[in-house]
Amino acid sequence: MAVTAAPLLRDVTLRDGLQLTGKPLPVEQKVDVVRRLLALGVPALEIGSMARPDLVPPMANSMELVAALTPEELERCWLWVATPRHVEKASAAGVRNFQYCFSVSDAHNRANIGRDTEASVSAMPDAVRIATEAGGAIQLCLATAFTCPFDGPVDPERVLAIASDPRTEGATDIVLADTLGQAYPAEVAALVTAVRERTPQRRIVFHGHDTWGMGVANSLAAIGAGATMVDGSLGGLGGCPFAPGASGNTATEDLLFATRPDWFTPDSLAAVVGLTEEILTVLGEPNRSRTTQGARSKAQAFDWVIRAR
Repeated sequence: MAVTAAPLLRDVTLRDGLQLTGKPLPVEQKVDVVRRLLALGVPALEIGSMARPDLVPPMANSMELVAALTPEELERCWLWVATPRHVEKASAAGVRNFQYCFSVSDAHNRANIGRDTEASVSAMPDAVRIATEAGGAIQLCLATAFTCPFDGPVDPERVLAIASDPRTEGATDIVLADTLGQAYPAEVAALVTAVRERTPQRRIVFHGHDTWGMGVANSLAAIGAGATMVDGSLGGLGGCPFAPGASGNTATEDLLFATRPDWFTPDSLAAVVGLTEEILTVLGEPNRSRTTQGARSKAQAFDWVIRAR
């Protein structure tokens, strides 16, 4: 299906990007990343998590980051939560956009969150209530929507059952996560289409990993099938510490170059590439973005190549 409009991009560097690195970024640098990305025109960011800091150390200063941002900045930022108590604590700190996440597969949900999927579904009405009372929005984020590292392929009907469960009705969006990066475009398009038809009132977000090199292709397939937001991280940074075989996210730079939102120009690409290189140097992580490789090439006749300033 043809892509007819540029989707909203959500950069998830500061949550899903950092969580596998094992090396925290200081709050001051996280604030700088948020403000530089928002100033460039990136419409949404995922900035942190309520995960236990002893299990995911790079998320330990998430609440400090929230405290350092303005209410206007927080309106464009999302925080990962997994329990009603997470929503309660985050809302008290000023968070208004909550990504309530659990896994479609029981095995991964136990590894990631410590409970069966049914327990997470059962708790969601309380999470929705708390978010609504705070004047916020909550997403239903379904990890392992395609495959599970422990149980293998996930039955699409299980995804659809959760999406249409009355206990998840309060979610404004559904995030379909290819946690392992093993999905392929036709599969992604089919699931996005099915979910969109089952719950047409919701926005669909696609969260793809690039383990098998399908990150951009899968994201475009999702957009073509009706997803209106896609997730990416700077330089393809990231992965899930509780999902063996999960590698980095789809690179923000690659998604931007493929979808070309109105605000994205050669100058903004150069700024994004520069920011990515700063962060990855601090973290000691490789840059997996193919767009960055192209932007640093010697094809000087191409407007998107970064020239010496």
